[in-house]
Amino acid sequence: MRNDILAPGFKTTPYWWEAAEPVERPADLPAETQVAVVGGGYAGLNAALTLARLGHEVTVLDAERIGWGASSRSGGMVSGGMKLSLAEARAAFGERKAEEIAAACNASFPFIEELLTREGIDADYVRCGRFTAAWTPKHYQGQEAGAATLARITGMPTRMVPRAQQREALGSDYYHGGMIAEASGSMHPAKYARGLAAAAERAGARLVDRVRVNGWKPEGSGWRLTTSRGEMRAAKILTATNGYSLSPEGKTPNPWFARRMVPLASFLIATEELDPELIERLFPRKRMIGDTRRVLSYFRPSPDGRRVLYGGRVSFSPMKPEEAAPGLYRMMTNVFPELAGVKITHAWTGNVSFTFDGLRHIGEHEGVFYAGGCQGNGVAMASWIGHQVGLKIAGAANAPFALDDIDFPTRPLYRGNPNLVLPFIGNWYRMLDAVERIAA
Repeated sequence: MRNDILAPGFKTTPYWWEAAEPVERPADLPAETQVAVVGGGYAGLNAALTLARLGHEVTVLDAERIGWGASSRSGGMVSGGMKLSLAEARAAFGERKAEEIAAACNASFPFIEELLTREGIDADYVRCGRFTAAWTPKHYQGQEAGAATLARITGMPTRMVPRAQQREALGSDYYHGGMIAEASGSMHPAKYARGLAAAAERAGARLVDRVRVNGWKPEGSGWRLTTSRGEMRAAKILTATNGYSLSPEGKTPNPWFARRMVPLASFLIATEELDPELIERLFPRKRMIGDTRRVLSYFRPSPDGRRVLYGGRVSFSPMKPEEAAPGLYRMMTNVFPELAGVKITHAWTGNVSFTFDGLRHIGEHEGVFYAGGCQGNGVAMASWIGHQVGLKIAGAANAPFALDDIDFPTRPLYRGNPNLVLPFIGNWYRMLDAVERIAA
């Protein structure tokens, strides 16, 4: 590890925790509950909030602290949309279903804006737009071809920025232009997780942390859950564990769901405080930034406009944050050479979760409800599918939801741990990115 890039007091906990570290909730495990939600992130908390508002008794269980996982570790970028392109969705599902799925995904953006306002959650939210930088000229052409469709689906403007004008959107010459999409915002993800948990509690949900659910079995008309703190009975169960569906020992109470989640570690760094004028030059209008690589990078200014937060997938094998920091630093200074010599105060990691079909899913399997698979873009979508599965559990949905109970694929022999094959796949994608860049 390069010690010369580390600031005094360097930490391997999220920068976000300086203002909103997940709190301890020493609540007792109840003997029974109407709905047991396994997983205390954005999806589980939104499901609990919706259920509690509808008058259901709900208990959220998390193996760590509520909001400890990806929900307080992400980049805090807020947007809706599919991970698949609309063309890919049409090929897989047909034109009508693809349009329904696209509309359902994009509805997550206005949902989260409304949620923040309705619940009075102060999460430093700003609708700032997003610039997606093109890795190659061919990628730029692909963005240009889809810009009008994205604007139609989101109902908000998109604009292409050619390379010659790129500094209007990003203070760097590293990319080949890109697209600005206005249907995007920024927030402090840990403040959102904390505020969402408080909203669920106000609505009547019980939140219990430091309790690992080990399994469950049918009992009468409901379920008997076995946990690290004893047993509990529930009429219904929701699995909302996403990228944390396996314990560190590789165990899970829901093997069917874990076989459909592909957890992947994402790494982030935060710089020391910088001159706000520099931040404004690097991030005009403080937009969120991502790029079009297969192994993408994403970066942004901190909410106070004093730091650069830079994220990406440095490794597809297990790695400690401090080991990932030099790689992220190198990536950051490739984009912003003027940041060479700036120190890093924080480096951290969290698990995102992908699915084999690139879609988010909610549904019910053998009597157990589920929600997950947010494709590394979960601030709005995890919140939205949590709300939707809450409606489903309550029997309160007033319209079909396009991601409900569609085919949820896995792969033969896959058991929820991708570490044996992921390094090969990731390095293959990285090589393809490099080849495309050289060819450009």
